[in-house]
Amino acid sequence: MSGSGAPKVVAEGVPTAVRPDQQTGDGRYPIAWLTITAPRGATPTATSFCACGRNLFAAGHHKALALIADHTDHKTRCPLRATQERTAS
Repeated sequence: MSGSGAPKVVAEGVPTAVRPDQQTGDGRYPIAWLTITAPRGATPTATSFCACGRNLFAAGHHKALALIADHTDHKTRCPLRATQERTAS
């Protein structure tokens, strides 16, 4: 039977127990992303997104470089990051 309601059968000898997730977090999570696209022969672009509401886009070599620098600087000014660092201490 191939249908959505058919039970799945596990091969004999295959362990069926679910193992605990080995990737335990340390309580941190990403709040800002920088995406850079620079295809050969095309216009480079950069997007800076932050959970605080920041969502900026730049196209062109000089503008993308400026946005990358601004994104790096934003990490020191972001109110969400400052709150996270205070609670982690």
